[in-house]
Amino acid sequence: MAEHWLIIGAAGGIAQGLIQQLLAEGHRVSAISRQAAPAPQPQLSWYQSATPADNGAEVSPELTAVLQQVFSQGVTAVVLCQGWLHGAGMLPEKSLKQLTRQSLQQSLEVNLFSVAFYLQALLPWLQKQPGIKVAVLSAKVGSISDNRLGGWYSYRMAKAALNMLVKCSSIELGRFNKSAVLFSLHPGTTDSPLSAPFQQNLPAGQLKTPADTASYLLATIRAVSEAETGLLVNWDGKVLAF
Repeated sequence: MAEHWLIIGAAGGIAQGLIQQLLAEGHRVSAISRQAAPAPQPQLSWYQSATPADNGAEVSPELTAVLQQVFSQGVTAVVLCQGWLHGAGMLPEKSLKQLTRQSLQQSLEVNLFSVAFYLQALLPWLQKQPGIKVAVLSAKVGSISDNRLGGWYSYRMAKAALNMLVKCSSIELGRFNKSAVLFSLHPGTTDSPLSAPFQQNLPAGQLKTPADTASYLLATIRAVSEAETGLLVNWDGKVLAF
């Protein structure tokens, strides 16, 4: 049976892996990104749009119109793929003294604020879509109990806050749609621009291609149950501690 997936933050490496895998399986994909549409592909609808965070807490009429069009076709699952770790001369902090307002603000804007306002925009439709799965890409380094190395202050803080956002949102969504599953998803380490500066010391076999990551994530999203709503789930389907 053909599925219809909504991929948000669609220009990144993991998002592209998901899109190509879904299209190869014969499913429909709606994609939202700040970036312009790539070459047209059958079964792919691409919507270029600013993120809700660009407009503060308000959800723009443009985004509302896009979501109305997407959900009018029925949606199987939504994946929010936003993520920022480094850029513009900013790298993950090894020490508290390296933390800057600029790096913390940038990390919060992309990893937390953007996702929060997308969930705000999505909620009216998620409440009415039976059995919908919503995966928010997070990170294992956002787990407080698993943190034994320290460092990476702004990224860890943003992802920990993201996990709380997902937990709270899942509880609210569950009051209106008990069959919905909204959860945080750790994708593992994928060969992408986000991880590129940090790949040289990885153990053999830990770095996955976008295609391999997509296969694992799609299997996990399809298998996740209502009992796992609000939780942090690993790429292989195992629940991770907060």
